[in-house]
Amino acid sequence: MFRTHNNDKTLPVINSLPAFCRRVSRLSLLLAGFCCVLGTACRTGKSVASRQSASRTVHVIRDSSLLQQRADSLFFSAERSKLLGDYRTAITQFSDYLRLKRNNPTAYYELARLFIEVRNPQYALGFARRAANMDTTNKWFQITLADAFGVNAQFDSSAAVYDRLSRRYPENEEYIYNKGMFLSKADKTEAALIVFDTLEARTGLVEELAFQKQRLYLKLNRIDDAAAEVQKLINQNPEEVRYYLVLGDIYNSNDRVEEATAIYKEVLDRDSTNPRALIALSGYAKKDGDTVLYWKYLTRAFTNPDYSIDEKVAYVYPYLQMQKLDTSKLKEGLQLSQLVINAHPEEAKAYALQADMYSQAGMLDSALIDYNKAVTLDSTRFTVWYQLMWIYSRKEESANLLKVSSVVSERFPKEFMGHYFKGVANFLLQNYPASIDALNMAVQTANNGDKGTRADVYSLLGDAYHATGQHQLSDSCYDRSLAIRPNDALVLNNFSYYLSLRGEQLSKAESMSKRSLELEPESANFMDTYAWILFRMARYEQAREWMEKALQQEDARDNPGMLEHYGDILFNLHQVDKALEYWQLAKQKGANSVGLARKIAEKRYILATERE
Repeated sequence: MFRTHNNDKTLPVINSLPAFCRRVSRLSLLLAGFCCVLGTACRTGKSVASRQSASRTVHVIRDSSLLQQRADSLFFSAERSKLLGDYRTAITQFSDYLRLKRNNPTAYYELARLFIEVRNPQYALGFARRAANMDTTNKWFQITLADAFGVNAQFDSSAAVYDRLSRRYPENEEYIYNKGMFLSKADKTEAALIVFDTLEARTGLVEELAFQKQRLYLKLNRIDDAAAEVQKLINQNPEEVRYYLVLGDIYNSNDRVEEATAIYKEVLDRDSTNPRALIALSGYAKKDGDTVLYWKYLTRAFTNPDYSIDEKVAYVYPYLQMQKLDTSKLKEGLQLSQLVINAHPEEAKAYALQADMYSQAGMLDSALIDYNKAVTLDSTRFTVWYQLMWIYSRKEESANLLKVSSVVSERFPKEFMGHYFKGVANFLLQNYPASIDALNMAVQTANNGDKGTRADVYSLLGDAYHATGQHQLSDSCYDRSLAIRPNDALVLNNFSYYLSLRGEQLSKAESMSKRSLELEPESANFMDTYAWILFRMARYEQAREWMEKALQQEDARDNPGMLEHYGDILFNLHQVDKALEYWQLAKQKGANSVGLARKIAEKRYILATERE
């Protein structure tokens, strides 16, 4: 019924002014009372001379008819630009117009409206004031002034403008309504209520007014008065369910449970599947410990396809957290998720919700089924694709991981994780060149602020380059990874081990390996690396001590590589028979290193150069 003011939100000021605003800044000189250099408008030639001294040519239009023609052309061009939505050009053209015709309030009015559109409230208010002051009888100038006050959050002033308009045009109800709205925004709650009461006395009961008064009463904590406003609407139209819901919500939000319950039950008498009433009543039953009634109301709400799926998802998601503390919540959450699927069988969100429940509970196979269904229905959601990649990675299904990550890296080329998982999958499948390509793409797309992800990529790149024999690039990647995350024990171990295999930078290798053991002192793999580095440095006795410490762990005693290493160490300590024993044991456990057969046959340690 009422035309509301069009400035409900404060618009941000334009911080940097382009060319059109620089023209407006020149125009502000006119507003301050400076004289424009225009033919007979110039009182002396001094200003022209001063401008010419600044090397600027001034073209003076002396013919008044030409002046008017030029001004009219600018005005109509500005109007055309405004209609085309080119507000910035329109601002420039109106500004140029005012350099020629500075006493036209309509141009100031138009500029005020345009500056509201481009979200520069300060300029809007300046021009609106100028227009309203030049012509105090034009109601549109006054309305624009009220709007300009509004976008500058000067709501009292907006209300004052509408007060003047309502006095001048007492038959116009919109002006009274807008006055009340601005008083409300100015936190003049009591004053706004008086205005709305006055308006209601003229118009009779109107929904929009009743709701505005209800909100104001709630703001004053006058609950009964707020409820009375809604009750008036119910009395006027008892079949409108919306009004009952509003009334129920008023009582509910103020802990008046008995009154709210009665209202929500009345809603169900008129609409037995109304989700808002069912959800509210289920909440009351839950508080009372009546789980049967709670579940009855809840399932009725969730089976209603008209109940928004987004609201259902928002209701179920807390179960993801609750099931960590209470396993019974998993069953309930999955039941609700299935109800969502039944009500919305073509919605990807429904399947993603159930998949999240399964994933959180570690039921990965079930999660995969629902995630795949979700991407079939909607392939645009990266988060679902990410969950698929994460699960395939966790299940070590490298072929499926490669398949999905290849799709993701094509569909979402700016997403780091698609390239990263593609690199991981190719690495696990020993497609090292493809892994290197994907990981280098991941480096390019990784967020510079997420240092941890970049460290992971460089670490895996180091492994991939090592596998292809590109040792310089491998070393560089490990160094980059450690520069980001210097205490990554796994990278320290791998880098030091690969250096020891090549017999390069052994002091650096020893230092890194020792640091990895400080970080993870119980790791048999790290002990093996450290022992092997000491071996390559010909510190055999120390190497034996660390290798024996590693072999105290059961897993290590079944590791063919460690057994072979121990044999190598023993041989160089001149314990040939014992070395042979461990070489043979390593072979039994599956060792297949180059030269192992010769070691056993010739009963001697074979150097890497000899193996080739």
